[in-house]
Amino acid sequence: MTALIVAEHDNTHLNALTLNAVTAARACSDEVHILVSGHQARQVAEHAAQVAGVSKVLFADAPHLAEQLAENTAAQVLAQAGNYTHILFAATSNGKSIAPRVAARLDVAQISEITAVVAPDTFERPIYAGNAIATIKSDDPIKVLTVRSTSFAAGADSGGNAAIDNVVSVADSGMSSFVSREVSKSDRPELAAARIIVSGGRALGSADKFQSTLLPLAEKLGAALGASRAAVDSGYAPNDLQVGQTGKIVAPDLYIACGISGAIQHLAGMKDSKVIVAINKDADAPIFAIADYGLEADLFTAIPELLQALQD
Repeated sequence: MTALIVAEHDNTHLNALTLNAVTAARACSDEVHILVSGHQARQVAEHAAQVAGVSKVLFADAPHLAEQLAENTAAQVLAQAGNYTHILFAATSNGKSIAPRVAARLDVAQISEITAVVAPDTFERPIYAGNAIATIKSDDPIKVLTVRSTSFAAGADSGGNAAIDNVVSVADSGMSSFVSREVSKSDRPELAAARIIVSGGRALGSADKFQSTLLPLAEKLGAALGASRAAVDSGYAPNDLQVGQTGKIVAPDLYIACGISGAIQHLAGMKDSKVIVAINKDADAPIFAIADYGLEADLFTAIPELLQALQD
């Protein structure tokens, strides 16, 4: 059995979430290959070749693959699919866009957001907002999987020496075209990969208070900023900071929830964090049920006191 991982990258750097998919792939099969589909992305392929446990890197290079549009990337995956028993994607917006197209064309069932590999044909995935775990056995000849990165340790990004094979690029489908991209820039760590996250909810009251209250704490701890859906919907924080079932799934070493009540949707995205600290003035807030440490207090008083204690 051989598994193919579709690499996440920006034509310059290999996304760290690909390393989590490598760990999942090694649990599925005896041999692991990585497909790097892009343009002028040779250094990404070279980085992928150094990942421990990877025996081959397939490199497809063409201008129309530069932005990894779902239609073209799916076609590139399908061109190689016949050689593999498992095809894995990181469960990102990109992976979730490409994987269904691949599964549909192969006429197989996609298994989404796997959190464990029980056997090469059997996987676990959360359902009902993470309140239950389904065990799924697939008899499909090719398993198309998306991998919840927080459930698998990242593979080592060095120590490997895989061969790089140049593969023929598929033709441009012409079904979509890249127009523009607006990328928000931040000095904060990337949310999905952060070791510490400071997250805020609707109780912050405004976008200004969200930034002025949480940003000093995040900077002091070297943490990423997160937000509940209520805070995002209220305009306090941008969409890319949303943690939860409809946002990003995170599992940092430390998650500090400030003014977050703990709706099921939010808990589904962060309850696997190693240590959860909750600050909320409502003693009955559901977040306290899963918190390792809970502080019943006004966050506008508690956070400045916490900052002062950290400085002392």
